[in-house]
This record gives sequence, structure tokens and C-alpha cells, in this order.
Amino acid sequence: MLLVVCGLQAQEMPLVLGGELSNSAVTSVEDVDEVIPRMKTLGLNTVLVPAYWEFIEPEEGKFDFTLIDRTIQRARENDLKIVFLWFGAWKNSMSCYAPLWFKKDTKRFPRACTKEGKPLEIASAFSENVFQADNRAFEMLIKHIVMTGQDVVSMIQVENEIGMLESARDHSKVADEIYKNGIPKELVTYLRKYQKELHPWLKKRIKPSIGAATPKPSLDRENLAGSSWTSIFGDDIYTDEIFMAYYYAKYVGRLCETARRHTQMPLYVNAAMNSRGRQPGQYPSAGPLAHLIDLWHAGAPQLAMLAPDIYDTGFKGWADQYALPNNRLFIPESRCCENSGVRALYAFGEHHALGFSPFAIDQASPRETESVTKAYDLIRQLSSLTSHLSPLTSKSYGLLFDQQDKERIIEDRNVVVTCRHYYTLPWDPRATDGSTWQEGGAILMKLADDEYLLAGSGVVVSFATSYEKALEEEKVLGEDGFVTEGAINNTQYSKNAHFNGKRVGIGFVDEVRIDENGHMKYVRRHNGDQDHQGRHARISCGNWKILHIKTYFF
Repeated sequence: MLLVVCGLQAQEMPLVLGGELSNSAVTSVEDVDEVIPRMKTLGLNTVLVPAYWEFIEPEEGKFDFTLIDRTIQRARENDLKIVFLWFGAWKNSMSCYAPLWFKKDTKRFPRACTKEGKPLEIASAFSENVFQADNRAFEMLIKHIVMTGQDVVSMIQVENEIGMLESARDHSKVADEIYKNGIPKELVTYLRKYQKELHPWLKKRIKPSIGAATPKPSLDRENLAGSSWTSIFGDDIYTDEIFMAYYYAKYVGRLCETARRHTQMPLYVNAAMNSRGRQPGQYPSAGPLAHLIDLWHAGAPQLAMLAPDIYDTGFKGWADQYALPNNRLFIPESRCCENSGVRALYAFGEHHALGFSPFAIDQASPRETESVTKAYDLIRQLSSLTSHLSPLTSKSYGLLFDQQDKERIIEDRNVVVTCRHYYTLPWDPRATDGSTWQEGGAILMKLADDEYLLAGSGVVVSFATSYEKALEEEKVLGEDGFVTEGAINNTQYSKNAHFNGKRVGIGFVDEVRIDENGHMKYVRRHNGDQDHQGRHARISCGNWKILHIKTYFF
């Protein structure tokens, strides 16, 4: 299935069934020769690979593309796409991949500082010398890719997890001078133009304080260019983050302009999450975070996407924040684990994500990579089918369940689909033996009013009419699948009530595979015990299947 990327003119990209290599995975040609072919065997179609400034420009002005060329060569041989990650001035906030000649010359290439004047291992985004050195190497990389690897390289990540640590913003001398100059006209113009569409967090900060002694100025009624940052956004650490985000974005935007002189290849940035209740500076402040998306769009409008790196719990919540009308979801990094496969299914099914990519997949165990391989196989099959379907006649949902989040109810016109974790069924001992539930997930795709596909692992779905669902009894089942004696609870209607409506039945549940031409191939029928005598369709944990479900009314 081809998806249009936000921010690009009529350019389409195939889904990225990706994996990101660990940071030091391709620091020699021997590494490249070993790891790239191995990624093909895992079922990836795209590998996210660091492009290290320190290897590309080991001596100032002298460039070496040996590792880049070898990566492109091996990817081409294995029919893989590459997304290069520019580890330039910053990687995970720090300037650790800058060349040694850059690191040692702090007079030419100054560092960001804390409010107390402590220099950080972070090059200052306000230094023109820093930008020019970074930009020169980045441009040489882009030009080299255009000459040697346009058929292989599909996207470029500009820097990596930009953000300030220890301090919410840079307090170097030049940064403080720019801060004192106030908010620039270009940012005011952007905020005024898009004020109705701004992220709720930012909109709230610039809204006039009703009843306050000194209300904040309105974007509509005053010329705010040159106004202090605190007069518009408030006087706290988050205003420092807003300031820093805009200037990080402007720096990246200039790099993007350099790239645009040579290629229209999609460019994106990735973000380390503001998780676990931390404040700016405790997490990488001012990175391309969801609440700062407007600052990044204002400073770097050339970017195709702002992309989340998701390692914390609550995968759905983080993904949901970035699946926005003006930002297609792309997850370049996610914890590589046994749950990676079902998380990918959720991202593609619920948000029509451009791509998904577990991090350090080259170092993961077979038990962890198995879920990725099997999920990607299902996604490929569904993509073959959906490329032949009209978006008007098909709709998909992403399912993702764990021990706390066990159920999702989908109301689709007159049909209610109840989706649950597989362990909510009574007969699997793993449901009640005290072990932590592995996550279950799937893509549920509606093909017609009476026809669905369920592709995934560890889920169970049942169907009812709206009328039937409203009268449903909550039942406690025994391990044989029948109601436990005396265990019907919370009856929502009188036992003497007359049932006066229709029900939804399951006509059949067929396990299928889908070929590259989008044709469903019958594998076997799930009936009797396998669909609980027509009560539901299910895929157990550890199994990965596509079920073709046909319903009927009676």
C-alpha cells in the first residue's frame, strides 16, 4: 500500500517495515558486510543506519564515504532500502559523534552552557561556526547519496534526538543575547496565521489570562515582534523550552534547505520522549516533541515528519500524540522486544503509519525479532490486498492489549465489535497463573458490512448488533467455556423481557494467506472449538494469522 507523506509534493512512499541498527553496528566494512544481509532474513524492507560525522570527516575538509558506500552496496544486493541517520552535531542531545578536531576546538565551536555557566558536551545551536561545519559535512553526504545511492536511500533523518540536557535552554553568551532580543517576527507571523490550529498546550500558554492583573497579549490585537518571550508565553522553564525549540528547528531548517538544493528526498527528525514526569532538561528539552510541534513547523517547514522514539510504557498514548492531521506517524525507534510485532500492527492499523522500526534489532534475541518478522509478514499480505481496495469501502482499526488494557469496543453503524486480549478467555492457563501477560494486537479491517479481516496475535473478537449489545449479560465462564454456575452478574435487562431485535452471527471464520496480487488463499476453516461454536474469532498468543470473517444477521 502506498501512502502520501505529509509535507511532500505528490511523492509516495511504500510502508517502512524497518529496523534500526545499534549505534556502533556499522563502524567498519566488516560490520556492514555482516549485519545488512542479516536484516533481510528478519523480513525488513528498510534498515535505519547511522551516518557518522566522525567517520565521514575524520580530518577537517577531508571526506571519506567508505562506510556509506558499503552500506548502499550491501543494501542494493539484498533488495533493501536505507534510511540514513545523520549523527552530526548532536546525537541524543550530545555532540558525541562530532569529529575530534571539532570537539577539541571549543573556541571556534563553542558549547551550550547552563544558567550557572557550566559548559556542556553539547555544541551550541547559536554558533554560526558550529552550523557551517555541520552543514558542510551534511551537504557532502547528501551530494554523495544523490550520486551513488538514490535507488537505495529512501529518507534522511536530520540529527538524532536533539535536545538540551541539564538545562532547558542554552545560556551561552550568544544564546542569552538572542533571548533578550525577544520573539522574532517570523514566529509571530506563524503563530498568528495558525493560531486556531495550534497544539492545545501551546495555545493555552499564549491565551490571555482572564482576570489576571497583567493579562498576556493577544496575537490578534498587538504587534508582538520583539516582545519578550516571558510576556507571551509566561515566566517558567517551559518558556525556555519554547525558545530553544524554535532555534533548534531553525538550525535544522537550514540543514534542510541545504539538502533541498540537491534532492527532494523526505527529511524528518526524531524525538526522545518527555516521559515519567520529568521537566525540560531532565528529558531532552526542546526536541521535536508533540507539544512543541508548532515551533518545529515554524522553524523547519521542510520536514516531512516529527517522529517519536517510543521506549516507555503506554505505547498507544505516545503513538496517538504524533498521529496528527499535519504529521503522519512514523516510529523510527521503539524498544525491540517480544511485543514489538503487535505494536507495529497497532501503528499501521489504527494510524496508517508510514513505518515502524525497533531499535538495535541487530542485537536482539531471536525470541524478540520473531514477533517483528511475523508481524511484518502479515502487514505485507494486507498491503497487497489494500492496494486493490478503495479507501471508501475498507476501514481498519489497530488493536493493542495488555493486562491492564484488555478491551476495545468498536461501534460500526449497527454492529458492535468487542475486541479483547486472548487471555480474557478462560481456558488458557497463562491467563491466571500469575505471569505477566504478553501484549496482544492486531489489525481489524472491515471489507464490507458483513466481512472483516483480523490479522495479528493474542486477540479475540465477537460481534453483536447495537440492540443485542445493549441487552448483553456479563457472564463469568469456566475453563470449559460455559457459564460457571451462579456466576451471571450485572444483568442489564429483566429476564422476562421480550427480545425484539436482530443478532449478528458468524457465518464462517477462515484462516487465509494473501498473495502478492491481493488474492486471498484459503488455508483452513476455524469452526467448532476453534471459534467457540460461532461465538467469536480468535488468534492465540504466540500464533500469527489472518482470519477472514463473514457475518450474517438473524
